[in-house]
Amino acid sequence: MRDRSRAGVRIGVLALLWGSTFLWIEVALEALTPVQVTFARCLLGAATLLTLCRGSGHRLPRGAAVWGRLLVAAFFCNALPFALFSFGQQSIDSGVAGVLNATTPLWSLLLGLAVGAEGRPRPSRVAGLLLGFAGVVVIFAPWRAGGAGGWGAFAVVGAAAAYAVGFLFMSRHLVGRGVPTLALSAAQLLAATVLTAPLLAVGGLTPVDLAPRQLIAVVILGVVATGITFHLTYRNIAAEGATNTATVGYLLPVVSVALGVAVLGEAFSLRIALGMVVVLAGVALSRRSAPAAVPLPLPLSRQERDVRT
Repeated sequence: MRDRSRAGVRIGVLALLWGSTFLWIEVALEALTPVQVTFARCLLGAATLLTLCRGSGHRLPRGAAVWGRLLVAAFFCNALPFALFSFGQQSIDSGVAGVLNATTPLWSLLLGLAVGAEGRPRPSRVAGLLLGFAGVVVIFAPWRAGGAGGWGAFAVVGAAAAYAVGFLFMSRHLVGRGVPTLALSAAQLLAATVLTAPLLAVGGLTPVDLAPRQLIAVVILGVVATGITFHLTYRNIAAEGATNTATVGYLLPVVSVALGVAVLGEAFSLRIALGMVVVLAGVALSRRSAPAAVPLPLPLSRQERDVRT
């Protein structure tokens, strides 16, 4: 019971921090190019976790094989989705980006079933995931003319699918192999920084002039929404697996839409509120525990029958 309570707290904190990411990206894009935003969050996130590693006495993993796996994970879980979010949010609101990112759990479940990483899912779990996706559709409202769409929306959906691939790869090839999650997360963000650095040559060399608001957004994006959040993600993957961790994505619309409305003045309506309620119901259902098996009574021994009679 205590473990489930701690997991619930981790999920809540992770959703709050992760959901705020889209707000900080939106503000950072006021002064930086998408490539600069991507590189800055990788660099600051890596620096944050490396500092925590040093302070806690953890060493980075060693060996070419481990670093090869870290590069793969860094590409799918960091470099690629970070870039897609930055490019996508040039044409869609931060709240919509958070909503579209909520498709990560669906991609994660489908991918897990495809590669055999998931056992046969319980009906309640599948119903919860589908209900959560239905809430996302209600918020997104693809049937409305002039709604969010275009290449920006496709870029964010691609980022959500990349997260699912990254989570599964991390779960199967990195966690649970004797390396602390803090060291793994620091090393992976360091690898992501190396992967994104060459992109500066094609879109990151423009002059930078940051106002205080934008500078604060970049720092929070890198240190908290990338570094700390990614470490919590790693810990959750180690504790609950890739698919359970991906269900955090269904909580992100609540945070991202609320922050978008409160801070950036983005649109809010009864339809969005209804979608949020459906999303939360889906999360609760998808995380519902399987009913405990009731042990069948064992047959009485001959001596016990004699005593009772």
